[in-house]
Amino acid sequence: MSNQSYYYSSSADVEAAAAALGGVLAVYSVIILAIAVVQLIGMWKVFTKAGEAGWKCLIPIYNIVILFKISGISPWLVLCYLLSIIPFVGWIVMLGLQIYLAINLSKAFGMGSGFAAGLFFLTPIFTCILGFGKAEYQGTPATAQAE
Repeated sequence: MSNQSYYYSSSADVEAAAAALGGVLAVYSVIILAIAVVQLIGMWKVFTKAGEAGWKCLIPIYNIVILFKISGISPWLVLCYLLSIIPFVGWIVMLGLQIYLAINLSKAFGMGSGFAAGLFFLTPIFTCILGFGKAEYQGTPATAQAE
């Protein structure tokens, strides 16, 4: 009695697995693209509500600078995003900046901390709510307090 194990695999099995994986990746890519388009449309509306040109949301780094400006955050803090290439420290800094941005953006549109949490965790949805909803831009939190 031999203790041999037989493994059988045909090229059809490999091709079927590759086709299934390709199908899953295609569906995933379409979903990610749809989310990105929805977020861009919402961001366009947020920019126009804040008095900025909507096209500015299409330029990759410049859109963050304008979003910081709308939120009342120094645009120079965008340079901290470059720290994200540093494995641990950069991620912590970027996480802190995202939280700070969500809080200030919600305040700039007269929303509360619950809306800021929504902006942080479900950004595309809450960006569309901000852009298409009844919220009006009230200025940056610093200028709103000065008035």
